[in-house]
Amino acid sequence: MAHIDYFFSTLSPFTYLAGDRLEALAERHGATIGYRPFDIMAVFARTGTPPPGERHPSRQEYRLQELRRGALKAGLPINLRPAHFPTNAAPSSYAIIAAQASGGNVGPLVRNFLRAVWAEDRDIAADDVVRACLADAGFDPSLADSGLLTGAEAYAANTEEALNRGVFGAPFYITDTDERFWGQDRIADLDAHLAGRL
Repeated sequence: MAHIDYFFSTLSPFTYLAGDRLEALAERHGATIGYRPFDIMAVFARTGTPPPGERHPSRQEYRLQELRRGALKAGLPINLRPAHFPTNAAPSSYAIIAAQASGGNVGPLVRNFLRAVWAEDRDIAADDVVRACLADAGFDPSLADSGLLTGAEAYAANTEEALNRGVFGAPFYITDTDERFWGQDRIADLDAHLAGRL
């Protein structure tokens, strides 16, 4: 059975634009997914990439055009200048880590957090938002409290693992054969790879 390690940030608009395509792909191929939320700002700093707000204006302008076009293609609403970006991604990431440890399906939870930032202007660092996203995905909201220490350790470990495995942005998909795919626009390539065509 194929396995995909999914490195992502709950702050990443391109992860938001991926929607549920990874989960659909995994179901088609009988693949498992390991959800690995990581600190994208730390990875940017350690791989030589300025955070979005510090990039050259031409890159910032292009990014906004790409996001607008990507949202149209994906059929997703998007606020290109969300009220709470950037914010602290750790609380939402800890909640995802706790939810995954509980054995539930975390795909909808990941999408809840991303939609909160990029379509609903909610602050995913706020406790009430974290609890609401957990509840909306069918998880016990108290996971926001019970998973803090484990979440912090796993989040730091995910960030180090991401760096050690060549991750430099999000979303980033790595197969069990170390094939790497960066960006929601590479999901079709990942699909072709798992099908043996690429």
